[in-house]
Amino acid sequence: MSSRGSLMFLLHAHLPYVNHPEDSAFLEENWFFEAVVETYVPIISVLERLAAEGIRPGVAVSISPTLGAMLENEALENKLCLYVSARLELLEKELERAQHDPALLKTVKFYQKLYEDAAVLIHKYSGDLITPLKALQHAGQIEIITTSATHALLPLLTRPEAVRAQLAAAAEDYEDRFNRKPSGFWLPECAYEPRLNSYLKLSGFKYTFTESHAVGGAPNGVYSPYRASNGLGLFARDAASSREVWSSKFGYPGDPAYREFYRDLGYDGDYEYIRPYLGSDGIRRPLGLKYHRITGQGADLASKEYYDPEAALLRVEAHAADFLARRMKQTDDFYASRGTRPLIVSCYDAELFGHWWFEGPAFLEAVIRKIRAERLPLQFVTPTEYLNSCQEPQEIVPAISSWGENGYFDPWVNETNDFIYPAVYAATDKMIETANRFRNQDISSLNVRALNQAARETLLAQSSDWAFLLYIGSHSDYARGRLEAHAAGAIKLLGEVIEKRVDEPALAALEQKNCVFPRLDFRVFASVSKF
Repeated sequence: MSSRGSLMFLLHAHLPYVNHPEDSAFLEENWFFEAVVETYVPIISVLERLAAEGIRPGVAVSISPTLGAMLENEALENKLCLYVSARLELLEKELERAQHDPALLKTVKFYQKLYEDAAVLIHKYSGDLITPLKALQHAGQIEIITTSATHALLPLLTRPEAVRAQLAAAAEDYEDRFNRKPSGFWLPECAYEPRLNSYLKLSGFKYTFTESHAVGGAPNGVYSPYRASNGLGLFARDAASSREVWSSKFGYPGDPAYREFYRDLGYDGDYEYIRPYLGSDGIRRPLGLKYHRITGQGADLASKEYYDPEAALLRVEAHAADFLARRMKQTDDFYASRGTRPLIVSCYDAELFGHWWFEGPAFLEAVIRKIRAERLPLQFVTPTEYLNSCQEPQEIVPAISSWGENGYFDPWVNETNDFIYPAVYAATDKMIETANRFRNQDISSLNVRALNQAARETLLAQSSDWAFLLYIGSHSDYARGRLEAHAAGAIKLLGEVIEKRVDEPALAALEQKNCVFPRLDFRVFASVSKF
């Protein structure tokens, strides 16, 4: 059956770089472990299962350089294995505790399989989850793109040198990791402004994504690709298909049968019983074992009922059918009014699938399978495939925008976090000034190491994650401490190089802790020469 329209799924996978080799159980490292078990392993399993059955997923995945570095960090891989082993040990105890409670026992067994499957996949690839993703891309099953080096909100970087450094480091990182040049670029937080067009094009990227209101005045709205004046391809996010999937209030994740995110054994369990599975500080924290379902929008946490995995999967099937019915109506309505086949671009944070919306990976698999099984006139396409097959996109001038609250940059610049920018900009300015000073000088290997590490610290200080965590009031002390440490670390290293007194042991410790972008050259921050 011929296609009435095309679906493009983009899963943006990103975590801030968190690596604390000095601590055996650092709280914020759990962000990574939870995402691996609940999101990355299930999504990889879905993609591999579909491909093995001859069903091409055809989705795009954006992997941030910081997440990529964590997925390839041997120390974090070892900690991840210990994390999974500890959960399996706890689940053995939970099986005994739940033996006289059939409803709870069913859910405990479900979690046991989840962690066993994670352990099997992690062992299969020796802890390196980039390998299966790379294999899927090589086989033409998916397309992988990148984003800025440390997920910096690019419109907020005032210096062009800083924007170029974020893009250049990301492009080099992608080529090192995936053995090919990147074609696509995910704008962090979908944050767009016109000056980015030239930087993206000069860095070798062929297309990017914008928020829907960036193309509000375009003739086909969000339903076709466009291009900037320099030929950069532009895809606009379809808000309707995104809202149904990410919104717990208006979309599928709020269904009463689905898992309740905010109730966790780490807070419910007897303290002495769960103490061995908390960190060295002994503070209660999520353990990833969440035994209850949403139950109802009005139900408080104490009145939540037990989660039933089988009932949840039935709702997944219903929601996948509903999602596709809505996409069919979208394509039919657009074709009836315009006479052309639309493209529906659905962009999501990957961590929504599994971590925040536990049933998300099953939903993704059900959607892809239903298109095939029911011979629906819809097809999944990757961005490069679509651009290679469509007519020359129309040129437009997109508007400044982001997918953040209120549609612009409010979450990253407001009264809760605006104090951070003087430190970020001071480190950035000092980095550019010093890179210009030494870029043509013959300097010692120690000074090169210090300058390269200063460049890493500067990039890490520019991450959008610190501002966002301060805005939502989550892990605020950690976010502020990280930002201040990176900015101060960069300025300290630059000063030591200028004063010819680099502290080599301190530098080595920083290199071990913040070991991103191994081939980074400090000259990436140098200004463009003018003759």
